[in-house]
Amino acid sequence: MEALLLSTAVIFVAELGDKSQLMAMTFAARYRARDVLIGITVATAVVHLASVAIGAAIGSAFGDYQAAVNVVAGLAFLGFAAWTLRGDELTDDEADKARSSQGAAVLAVALAFFLAELGDKTMLATITLATHEGWFGTWVGSTVGMVAADALAIGVGAVLGRRLPEKAIRYGATAAFVVFGLVLLVQGITAW
Repeated sequence: MEALLLSTAVIFVAELGDKSQLMAMTFAARYRARDVLIGITVATAVVHLASVAIGAAIGSAFGDYQAAVNVVAGLAFLGFAAWTLRGDELTDDEADKARSSQGAAVLAVALAFFLAELGDKTMLATITLATHEGWFGTWVGSTVGMVAADALAIGVGAVLGRRLPEKAIRYGATAAFVVFGLVLLVQGITAW
């Protein structure tokens, strides 16, 4: 349960202001919100299942070195904070692909999100979490966190349009990553 709650919170925060949210709003302008959410959920579940498998394998291989894993994870979260602070934007090409996608809505959204999430900070954060949390809780929690953040983007985007407070969202997400990173660093350093 701890892995589920922690990964839900971390991935929800990581997804705030991410280009995936911009993609979700773009797709929601073209397709029904339900179809967009189903596509996001399918893609996220697949990507995050692979992520937790990688993270669990790393955690298992280096289980005797949990303090070192915590230090590396803490540094990774500080890196995610810097990545978040820098910002993430949807390129014109990505926006054009989202607007002009053909075929079934769920398939188009799922494929676009699958490709967009490969190597994204939410995938890397899920791998990092899975190094020392239970794989199943991390998988379900990270999937729920991402889908919830993207659902929020679709809802807020429908109501407010482009008037989202991007700087406030970016700074809040950065602060959360810094806190998670520092907690892991302190745990790792004190365990040595």
